[in-house]
Amino acid sequence: MARKKKVNDYGTGIPYHEVEALARVLLPEIQAFFESEEGQREFAEWKAQQEQNKVKQD
Repeated sequence: MARKKKVNDYGTGIPYHEVEALARVLLPEIQAFFESEEGQREFAEWKAQQEQNKVKQD
């Protein structure tokens, strides 16, 4: 009797192949955003905010 391989969906209930297909569509768009001027600016702002939060916690 063949056993069915259990696939970890990390509790989402979404089949792995669907998550992978979505990632293939989204990844290039995310990369393009972070390579753009707007993405670079937003990332710099986020980084500065993270540093401020780190200082406040210390």
